[in-house]
Amino acid sequence: MDRAFFLVLILAVIDWSLEEHLTPDFYQDSCPNLETTVRETVNKFVQDEPGIAASLLRLHFHDCFVTGCDASILLDDVPPRLGEKSAPPNSNFFRAYEVIDDVKFQLEQICDGVVSCADLLALAAREAVIASHGPHWKVHYGRRDTTVASLAAAAQDIPFANATTQELITRFENKGLSVDEMVALSGAHTIGQTRCAVVKDRLYDFMGTGQPDPALDKDLLQSLRESCPDTPSSDENFSPLDSQTPLRFDNAYFTDLRSGRGVLRSDQVLYSTPGATKSAVHIYSGDSSQFFEDFGRAMIKLGGLTPLTGKEGEIRRSCRFPNRWI
Repeated sequence: MDRAFFLVLILAVIDWSLEEHLTPDFYQDSCPNLETTVRETVNKFVQDEPGIAASLLRLHFHDCFVTGCDASILLDDVPPRLGEKSAPPNSNFFRAYEVIDDVKFQLEQICDGVVSCADLLALAAREAVIASHGPHWKVHYGRRDTTVASLAAAAQDIPFANATTQELITRFENKGLSVDEMVALSGAHTIGQTRCAVVKDRLYDFMGTGQPDPALDKDLLQSLRESCPDTPSSDENFSPLDSQTPLRFDNAYFTDLRSGRGVLRSDQVLYSTPGATKSAVHIYSGDSSQFFEDFGRAMIKLGGLTPLTGKEGEIRRSCRFPNRWI
């Protein structure tokens, strides 16, 4: 089958699924206070700990990017079976899991057995962005929760921090997401941090050269080396992904890329590689309104990736466990 036709087919299926099964008014009658409850709780946590907004946003992305938006990322590991929580990209979401637990407990008091954890993740991500001064978009609801999670799938599907532009494009295309949507979603890195272990190769031994990545801005290199010295003990240190406004959702991430100040290689290559990604970075760095609009649309598209609907899956009473274990 022709590759272009195959990708168009994927997009069509995703659009049909979103239109047919997920709607903004899904809980209008069954849980009318859903959005208010989630908004108030997320705002409370973000006010106390602003960095938690990035984790809530990443949770939704990492959930959808593996086996679809099914809340598999929230299932606790039950040895010897390990789920997505054990995957390295998901290793620092502890506080975000606590936020989801808190909101889920409240929802079970007012709408017992009604709101899925998958829908909760989608809404919490939006509220985290809004709490960080970012855009609003309509969340579509109707997802149901899976009962299984896969460590192998998480390790395989989530984009790597050292990925090339083509590797990123391929991963996003495989999910039915376009190049422009990929760049818009990458803008989520305008908030949050990364572990030093993830970026050390760019600072000290890029591609085995024994030298730093030449694409790195010199001032940023010095700053990162101060935060991430070349010792094993610094692996768990953190560095902001947006050097200008790491707690505010804006377009500074894209202006950073144009200055060689992308912390992750997978971010910087969006600008250093000629072509469509570089053009999109140019647009978003100069037009925050366009970035906000495109980001919201891309988040709706992301939230429609292969959801469980109808009688598939279940509505978990605890986001950490399948109902049969409670």
